[in-house]
Amino acid sequence: MNLPNLLTLSRLVAIPILMVLILADFPYHDQIAATVFVVASLTDTLDGNLARARGQVTELGKFLDPLADKLFILSVLIVLVQARELAAWVVVIIFGRELLITVLRSLSASQGKVIAATPWGKTKTVSQVLAVLLLILQEPYPALRPWATVVVGFAVAFTVLSGVDYLWRYRQVLLGGEERWATAGGGRAGSAGGGASGGGPGGAAPAGEAPADLPARDLHRRLAGGRLKVAVAESCTGGLLAAALTDQPGSSAYFNGGVVAYSNEVKESLLGVPAELISRHGAVSAEVAEAMAAGVRRRLGADIGVAVTGIAGPDADGTAKPVGLTHIWVDGPQGGEGIRFEFGGDRWVNRRSAVAEALKLLLSRLRPG
Repeated sequence: MNLPNLLTLSRLVAIPILMVLILADFPYHDQIAATVFVVASLTDTLDGNLARARGQVTELGKFLDPLADKLFILSVLIVLVQARELAAWVVVIIFGRELLITVLRSLSASQGKVIAATPWGKTKTVSQVLAVLLLILQEPYPALRPWATVVVGFAVAFTVLSGVDYLWRYRQVLLGGEERWATAGGGRAGSAGGGASGGGPGGAAPAGEAPADLPARDLHRRLAGGRLKVAVAESCTGGLLAAALTDQPGSSAYFNGGVVAYSNEVKESLLGVPAELISRHGAVSAEVAEAMAAGVRRRLGADIGVAVTGIAGPDADGTAKPVGLTHIWVDGPQGGEGIRFEFGGDRWVNRRSAVAEALKLLLSRLRPG
């Protein structure tokens, strides 16, 4: 039990306190309830930031945080209905949306994917918090009633829109089959480096197959003789590229190994990427991808080095670069070649797309002509 988890639990503890304060009848009970509500709401942002900053993200925290968020808002809204400060249909809409997204997340998890928060979802949360605050304060301050009505309307609208947005963004979760991977090749690609462009984005894989499966098999057939050795350097894909290569039995004949260089320090110390290069161009850049590919090729004694660096999402990691931006580079005896992509899926789809495109670029380098 760490500090971020304790902050999350504090929202659950605040629920009965808020219920009593809203329904009670003593001087300034509404103002006290509003203060408790604001303080408890702020812990929603604080606990996540602390967990990431301290490296204290736990399975308990992942379970408690969304549970506390939903129970906190819904419980207060239900009490406001009981106090006749809010219409019951508003709670039905908000609860229905939360139930729908919970089911969608469960289906996504069963498919091995993670549904990330969207900008609409964050706007929805802020509008709901502001609406609840105004609803609590409208009794002692009647001038706030019109504003409370307006903000509740906005909150309901954003709740519905965010639900529709989630359904549209992650429709492949509901459709299943090959549609699950339909966005895997949906990025924009541009070539860079010393060679012809190595194949643009591909379509979806056949039903039941990830988009990386087919090029991995083709690569295995071409490399099985062991004449060329391959090594990989990965950042955003976190080992998925190495896993795709080693999924093929007998891949030890051509696969030397891989380095997951997630931090800039590892890129510099293990792969020899100059710190000045990262500082000037950023970790997600063609220049750094090229240096990673050359570095892993040299470090692991391979004939060909493949590198992937990108922003998988859901956030841009504090940079101005777009989510989904990915640079892939292949370095070999005939020089290097890189491609830039902007994938349009969620974190899981973007990572799988990067693996598929890296394998296709590597395969194109092995084909004659």
